[in-house]
Amino acid sequence: MNIPIFELERVQSLFENTVDYNLTESGFHPYTLNQLLNKDQIHTLTNTVLGYGQTNGSIPLRKRISAMYTNANEEHVLVTNGSSEANFIACHTLLEKGDEVVMMVPNYMQIWGIAEEMGCFPKAFHLKENNEWKPDLNELKSLVTPKTKMIALCNPNNPTGYTLTKDEIQEIIAIAKSVDAWVYCDEVYRGAELNGKTIESFIGMYDKVMVNGGLSKAYALPGLRLGWLIGPKEHIADTWAYHDYTSITAGIMSHYIGEIALRTEKRQEILTRNRTMLNENLIAVKAWLDQYGDLFEYTSPKAGGMLFIKYNLDINSTELANWLRTEKSVFILAGDCYGMDYHFRIGIGERKTYILEGLERVKQALKERFNV
Repeated sequence: MNIPIFELERVQSLFENTVDYNLTESGFHPYTLNQLLNKDQIHTLTNTVLGYGQTNGSIPLRKRISAMYTNANEEHVLVTNGSSEANFIACHTLLEKGDEVVMMVPNYMQIWGIAEEMGCFPKAFHLKENNEWKPDLNELKSLVTPKTKMIALCNPNNPTGYTLTKDEIQEIIAIAKSVDAWVYCDEVYRGAELNGKTIESFIGMYDKVMVNGGLSKAYALPGLRLGWLIGPKEHIADTWAYHDYTSITAGIMSHYIGEIALRTEKRQEILTRNRTMLNENLIAVKAWLDQYGDLFEYTSPKAGGMLFIKYNLDINSTELANWLRTEKSVFILAGDCYGMDYHFRIGIGERKTYILEGLERVKQALKERFNV
C-alpha cells in the first residue's frame, strides 16, 4: 500500500464511538433535522426524489457557497463529500510527482499523507507554541524553492485555534508569489471565531489560491458529509474531472439541506448558536484546567472547536490517551497524532454538561494514578 495510514482519523474512528465520553470531538454538537428545518422543509425533504442531482453541486447550493467569498460565483465552486474529499481532489489537481509541499504544522495531517502517496515531498513550517502559536514565517521563507508547488495552510488552525493576522496573510502570499506556488487553505473552521467576527478568506487575495470549506465543523452538520472547493474557474473545472473518479456526487438530500443551512438568516443562527457554546465551554474547561496550577499549559484559541493542551506528566501522550480510554471510558486525542508528544486535544463544542462529566472522570483518573 502506497498511502500511509491516516493516524488521526483512524484513531478517532476506532474509539470515539466506544466510550462513555468522547472529549475530542472536533466540531459542535450536531443538529437534528427537526431543529434545523421547519415543517414545510421537512415535508419537501421527505418527498424528494432520491436521484443523483448535479454532480458538481446543485446550482442553488453553489450560489449560496460562492456568496460567502469575494468575487466568486457558482462556477468557482465544486461541492464534495466533506472537506476531506476536497483535500484529496485539490492535491491531485494541483500537484504532480516530485513537487514540494510546504505545510503549516501542527495541522490536520491528511494533506501530508496525500502528498507522500503522490510522490511529492512535504516539508513542515511551524506554529510556535512559545509565541502563542504564531507562524514562523522566516522558516517558511527558508523552505520554499522553485520546486515548491503548494503552501498548505489551516486557518483557523486545527488544533491550536490560531487565526492568521492580515500581515501574516500578506507575507504568506508574497512568499508564495516569489516561487509561483499555490496557496491552499483549509478554512473548514471559518465561522467558528470566538469574537463573533468571521475571518477573511484567502480567496481573492492572489490568483493561485484554492480553499476548502464544509458544514461538518463550524456548522455542526457533519452527517451531511458536505464540503466544497472554491478557486479559479478553470482549476475548479479540473477538480470536477477528478470528482467524477472519486465519489461522483454528494447526496441530493445533503444538497437540499445544505442550501437551507447557508441561507443568510439560518447561517447566522447556526454560527451564533455554535459560537455561544464555544465561548461558554472554553470558560468552563479553562477553569477545570487552571485548578491544577502548572500541570497544564495552553494558549486560548481564537477560533475552532478545540483546545490544544500541554501537560507536565511523565507519560507518553498515546499511553495517556489509551489509559484514560480503557480505565475511565474517556477518549482524548493524543498529541502524538500531530507529532507533538506531551500534548492532547479536547473538543469544546459539545454540550457543557457532557464535557464536564467527562472531565470529572479524568480528574478521578489523575488522582488515582498520579495523586494530583
